[in-house]
Amino acid sequence: MTDYLIFRLYAPLASWGEAAVGEARPSATYPGKGAVLGLLGAALGIRRDDDAGQTQLRESIAMGVKQYTPGMLMRDYHTVQMPAAQSKVSYHTRKEELNGPRDALKTILSSRDYRCDGLWTVAVWLTPEATLTLSELEKALKTPYYPLYLGRKSCPPAAPLAPQRRQCSTLKEALDVAFPALAFNGREDKTVLRYPDEALYAWEGEASRLDGSDQMEEHNDVWDLPLNRRRWQFGPRLEFRRTIAAEEAR
Repeated sequence: MTDYLIFRLYAPLASWGEAAVGEARPSATYPGKGAVLGLLGAALGIRRDDDAGQTQLRESIAMGVKQYTPGMLMRDYHTVQMPAAQSKVSYHTRKEELNGPRDALKTILSSRDYRCDGLWTVAVWLTPEATLTLSELEKALKTPYYPLYLGRKSCPPAAPLAPQRRQCSTLKEALDVAFPALAFNGREDKTVLRYPDEALYAWEGEASRLDGSDQMEEHNDVWDLPLNRRRWQFGPRLEFRRTIAAEEAR
């Protein structure tokens, strides 16, 4: 039996950042390690420039996620004005940055991806190096120090995370824990959200942790492990994935 902290993530908009090159800002279909650590770090009140606190959190937990539905992809087109780069010139506010000559401003084009109406369950457990406890993490999620959001500040959760601690024999048992149904104008989520025929499970740690089975896909090129939050540096980690028919995933 393993102790797990389990919570639910739902929002009309979520964005699970992936490697971004140039003007494109893609989103994964489910939250990765960086997103979950960011959420827990905000709940605990760990600042991005607190290297010791970020390292403590990163080394304390492992995680798995169940994707009920990835939601629909939405691509947002952005235009941002900014002055040309100048050596030895720094701006303290956005207003100050834009107060220069209008002809010195240039426009940067970008696109950002979001997942609309996605629903996920996350389970975290402690590593042998853990210096935090699941009780501390549960309390933080119930009374977060900083506002929580699902990937971007424009994506606040639209349903209670409802964190709970449970002892389970497998990770699948933990991820299959039932939460109160979401209500949309009196209608339950299964009649509103677009549930696919399969649920996706993704986890780290032992390959057999999900349910003891050796049926899974192995991915060792998932670049979502935060190494330095101030510099936005991420490293690779090993992740296992498996899809299961929806009726067997309940």
